[in-house]
Amino acid sequence: MSAGGYGSSESFQLYGEIAGASIGTSTSASFGGNAGFLMFPFVSTPVISATAGNASAALSWTIASGYLGWTPTAYAIGKATVSGGPYTFLDAVGGLSTTASGLTNGTAYYFVVRVLDAFSNVIATSSQVSATPADPCAGVTTCGVCGNSACSSGSSGGGGGGGGSFTPSTPTAGAVFSGRAYPKTTVTLLKDAQIAATTIAGADAMFSVTLSGLSSGNYIFSVYSEDNKGVRSSLMTFPISITSGATTNVGGIFIAPTISVDKSEVKRGDTITIFGQSVPQADIIIAVNSEEEFFSRTISDKNGVYLYNFDTSILDYGSHSAKSKSSIGNQLVSGFSYLTNFKVGTKNVLAPLSTQAIQKGDSNNDKKVNLIDFSILAYWFNRPLTPAAIALVDLNGDKKVNLVDFSIMAFYWTG
Repeated sequence: MSAGGYGSSESFQLYGEIAGASIGTSTSASFGGNAGFLMFPFVSTPVISATAGNASAALSWTIASGYLGWTPTAYAIGKATVSGGPYTFLDAVGGLSTTASGLTNGTAYYFVVRVLDAFSNVIATSSQVSATPADPCAGVTTCGVCGNSACSSGSSGGGGGGGGSFTPSTPTAGAVFSGRAYPKTTVTLLKDAQIAATTIAGADAMFSVTLSGLSSGNYIFSVYSEDNKGVRSSLMTFPISITSGATTNVGGIFIAPTISVDKSEVKRGDTITIFGQSVPQADIIIAVNSEEEFFSRTISDKNGVYLYNFDTSILDYGSHSAKSKSSIGNQLVSGFSYLTNFKVGTKNVLAPLSTQAIQKGDSNNDKKVNLIDFSILAYWFNRPLTPAAIALVDLNGDKKVNLVDFSIMAFYWTG
């Protein structure tokens, strides 16, 4: 049936549409028809990382969030020796990490993670990462300090002048972060809330940034980008354990779109323009939060820019917010953007550019991140979150408040 047309049945007519404004059923006494994007559940795509070991690879991934009926319950890791598969899938696990063992040193392996629902249906699949296992002691002579442990080179004997032993240097590690941002924009990588590196995404929005010389240990890495109008994206955060002498690959990063509105207050019945930037030719879903949540759809252009004129006649007077997410071919789905706020009232007030980007950690929406926001975050520390609290204080999207959220707040601190 064509959108906007009607069926040829002799008994009834069913009017069609491309997208309903909200979930609902028809008022027909003989049949019901569900409409709108709320009828199509989706799952955010996990970001997977792989660290090579001795005949093994340590794998971890970000949590997948399900919406509108889909609930992720387990994850299955696929491995292959050819890029793109076919993959052999390991036993499903309920956590966010596992180790692939029994691998062949010197062989490149490729990994993906599948998200499974309660019936073991595949509801999302990550992008691919690779790791090449290696024997850390291969070609190393036993040294007098560390015995048989790994070292960069070594010798147990001294020179002609007498005995001695080699003291091995401490091996360092590296990490590679890759994924999608916005075309020809700056991508910033943070390490423990400090800027560690920046790069420029390509015309296709793909980026890759490498950190070297890292010491082994646990780090909190974060990635964000800024669109062509200087609006900052939401922050993607990855707690990662770095192994000495190995390179950790973090692939499949999909930065959420930016979002802004052209009015801080819109006269009820007029349109408000919602716009931002994502990857080129992406499906953009815009959610307008009200007493009832409304969904709209548009497509970004070749530069990743999107724009949608939202009819406010369906909204009540008062405060509202909007957020957006991107998807590519129903395979890769980003998380949601920051919320952007506006008011439905009796007049139109243009939004100043400086207030369009909501600061991460600004819990009371005063355009500052200070002790008031710190106190709000501290109140929810290690407490169960209500839906309203999740939108305010869950800064990394893991549905809890912990030290990661305080680290993110520290980055955005204005005082």
